[in-house]
Amino acid sequence: MKPEEIEKILRSVKSGRLGVEKALERLRHLPYENLDFARIDHHRHLRQGMPEVIYSEGKKVDHVVKIAERILDKKGDIIATRAGQDIFSALRALDKRAKYNEHGRVVTILHRKRGMTKGTVLIVSGGTSDVPVAEEAHAILDVLGSRVDTLYDVGVAGIHRLLDNREAILKARVIIVVAGMDGALASVVGGLAAQPVIAVPASSGYGASFGGIAALLTMLNSCAAGVAVMNIDNGFGAACIAHKINMIGE
Repeated sequence: MKPEEIEKILRSVKSGRLGVEKALERLRHLPYENLDFARIDHHRHLRQGMPEVIYSEGKKVDHVVKIAERILDKKGDIIATRAGQDIFSALRALDKRAKYNEHGRVVTILHRKRGMTKGTVLIVSGGTSDVPVAEEAHAILDVLGSRVDTLYDVGVAGIHRLLDNREAILKARVIIVVAGMDGALASVVGGLAAQPVIAVPASSGYGASFGGIAALLTMLNSCAAGVAVMNIDNGFGAACIAHKINMIGE
């Protein structure tokens, strides 16, 4: 439940338009609601400024739908990550406002779109194989209200592609760098930028990349100052911290 929803309830009680018992009924499931298979954190928007997110991978479709139903019932927004087409179809049947970022596998249902920030988060990817992780971050930033620019397929194998776009790097308030293989792109961007750089190792790469571990180790050992590192393929986490940094500048 969003702060404005609780404020609306309290004002209605104060004015006499809503009785105390009715107000208690609406607030009954704060801070969380037990569905046996899940405990939904309706209080998260009040604490953190964003709703509880449904991590869909490994969940039954009907469980995702039931969670979404309860969140929507409390006027919360829906963010479902790692969602396949089957989950999107089910959520679309639940609410026609559902939108799907197919590359990033993110489903959103928003009651009202937020205004965009003045500051920009730039998402940079090494290769096109890294785009799904980058697009997960893009979809989350859109929901949270951060303005986004993207610079895809500018990896170090053709570093002139990155250097030709230095203006975009200089304009951004925060930079997310997604790279697989050797993961060197984060250090290069970190060496060019004064802004915070959030590095996301991607699982793309041949055998000795070990599903992103090689990129993770490279990023953790970056010689560039101001580079922070997320877990492998965690575009969602990178978007959340990038948005928080971006909001400080607002």
